[in-house]
Parts: sequence; structure tokens; C-alpha cells
Amino acid sequence: MAEWNVGKEKSKSLAPVEEQCVLIGLVTRDQTLEQVEEYLAELEFLAMTAGAVTKKKFIQKMSSPDSKTFIGSGKLEEIKEYLEFFEDINIAIFDDDLSPKQTSILEEALKVKIIDRSSLILDIFAKRAQTAQAKTQVELAQMQYLLPRLRGLWTHLERQRGGIGMRGPGEQEIETDRRIVRDKIAQLKEKLIKIDQQAQTQRKNRGELIRVALVGYTNVGKSTLMNTLSKSDVFAEDKLFATLDTTIRKVVFGNMPFLLTDTVGFIRKLPHHLVESFKSTLDETIESEILIHVVDISHPQYEDQIRTVNATLKELGVDQKPTLMVFNKIDAYREKFFDAYLDEQTKEEILAELSENLKNTFEHDNIFISAKNKENLDMLREKMAELITIEYQLRYPYKTKTW
Repeated sequence: MAEWNVGKEKSKSLAPVEEQCVLIGLVTRDQTLEQVEEYLAELEFLAMTAGAVTKKKFIQKMSSPDSKTFIGSGKLEEIKEYLEFFEDINIAIFDDDLSPKQTSILEEALKVKIIDRSSLILDIFAKRAQTAQAKTQVELAQMQYLLPRLRGLWTHLERQRGGIGMRGPGEQEIETDRRIVRDKIAQLKEKLIKIDQQAQTQRKNRGELIRVALVGYTNVGKSTLMNTLSKSDVFAEDKLFATLDTTIRKVVFGNMPFLLTDTVGFIRKLPHHLVESFKSTLDETIESEILIHVVDISHPQYEDQIRTVNATLKELGVDQKPTLMVFNKIDAYREKFFDAYLDEQTKEEILAELSENLKNTFEHDNIFISAKNKENLDMLREKMAELITIEYQLRYPYKTKTW
């Protein structure tokens, strides 16, 4: 594994070899076994996105996390024996946030790098950040995460370990003195304010066009849908957080123009610092008139994902905006859940009933599509056009528009 010499020389490149890890989750009175298994499946996807291969998953059942080791002594010993046998595994990733004390004790016991969910997500964001705004936001979140975790051996870091959970935008020197970290946080906040002011000016200069924001859980197909609707070339990949920077395109349906925005995807247990840091990016969502909530209907936990997104939208204060729920990947849903012998009429009846139930549950109109296969996209454009027309009429009630 590569090392980073902080304060001595510029960072070396990461070793090209994939890192290997184990995942650890906890079943408590707040999390069922089924939920934890799903969370660990998502954590495995996160680890893969960051560049690590998962070798084994460990699940512990406890009423609440242990204050010192998070897991019980028996499970800790089981993991320790496994890691001693498979020496190539160098990371243990926990699905929940760990305290500095727990991290230190676990590192001492397991002799591998200890990563929690927040630091893993921060690492992916650091890897994906492209613009100055995104890089600044990630660095701010990393500094806020690091501040309470400055342990004794990190007081004046002679070197910083490389690899997952330890990289930052540009791999700049990380000052470990608490006062310097606080000063750095203040500087980053000031820098973000300036970037936000520039972004606000850009938004004002966009004129009188209605703004539509694509929102949703990460990896549900927002960027693919953005590409299809706007005929643009937004980066889309089957990995979490493939899109980190906000993308805005002018789109015209018939002769009706509007602005379409692709935003960063949401995820369960999103680190608080990251939500705070990225609120400026999410301003595009806040200032949009219409939300298109994209959902992966083929995902087994899609209803939980909807609730996660809705909770984040409520936190941002935009949950009352006109919203159309777009259930994407209907082709994958049919393959997974429809019997091959079902006739087309029965399939349509099942989908119609599902659509009605979802409308009653989440209180928004919806449509089933496949962005990949371009299924039902004409109907989607019609529904979007109806919402956009209403917003134009509300904004300009005394103007005659060509659309």
C-alpha cells in the first residue's frame, strides 16, 4: 500500500492493487437482520466504488453497540482470527459511524485500517469531485469529520496512510493541529461563500426559465435519464455517486424551454457534515420549481430509498414542491417479478394497481419508465410539460407565451 509523506514531499500515487476488506454490521432493536443485510449489500457496493473487494461480511446481534469496541468481544475475536488467517485483507469497514475511541481500540485489536460508513462515503466523494466547488465541499466535510478524531498518534502526523478513507481532493497536506484544522475549516467556509455568490449570480442570469430538478437515491438512473431528455453527455456509470457535480442543461419540449438539473444522489446514513457542506450544491434543488423524483423500481428496498430521499428533501424544505415520481428500470422489474407465462393484459393490470398504490402511499403522481430502453419517455415528456406549463402560468399570469 502506498504511503503519504505529509509536509515532506508531494503525495505518491496509490498502489494499483485493489484493497481487500471485510464488512461489519450490527442488528439492534432499531435495525432488523433483513435491513442490516441490505445495508451491507449497499456498503459492499460503496466499497467497490471506492476500489475495495469485499471478502466477508460479519453480522452481530446486540441490543445496542458496545461503547468501546462497537461489537461484542466474541465477534471481535472471530473477526481477528479471520483477519490473521487471511493476511491480504487490510481494511475492516463498519456500517455505522464509530467514535474516535472505538476506532483506536479496534485498530489495536484487529491490526488493520478501520473505516466507518461516513469516512467511506467521504472517500468516494473525494474521488468523484471534479469542480472547485465540489472539491471545497468535500474538503470541508473531511476536515469537520477529522477534527474530533485527532488522536494522540495524529497530533503532528509525520505521515498519512494512503488508500481508501484517507484521500482528499488534490491530496493536499493535512494539518493535524486542532487550531490549524479549525482555521482551515473557517477558510473553506469563506471560500464556499464566494463560490455560492458566484453560483447565485449565474442562477439569476438564467433569466425567466422554469427549473426542473432530477432528485433521487444514488444509482437510480438520474444521469441516464438526463442524457436521454436533454440529449447531452452526462457521465453515467453503474456505481454509487457517479455524478457528484450538479449538471444543468437547457431543454425544449416542442417550443417550451426549461432548465433541467441533475443533482447528487442521496443515500442512507449520509454523513451530517456532507449534507451541510453540500447544501450549496443542493441550492439547485431548493430553487427549482418542479422535482422529478427518480426511483429504481427494480430495487428490493425501493420504498426505503424513497423515504430516505423524502426525509432529505424535507430537511432542505422542498418537500412541498410539485413532484412527479418516475419509477425507472421497469424493464428490470418485469424480469425480476413477472412470471414468464403472464399475459400482457395481466401485467398491465398489475402495474396499474401498483401505480395506484404508490400514488396513495407517497401522494404524488407517478409513471413507470425505462431510461435505458427509452420506454414511456413520450408519456413522461407529456407529464413534465403539463407541470411546467402550470408553473409558467403561475409565474406569468398576465403574459401571453408562445408555449
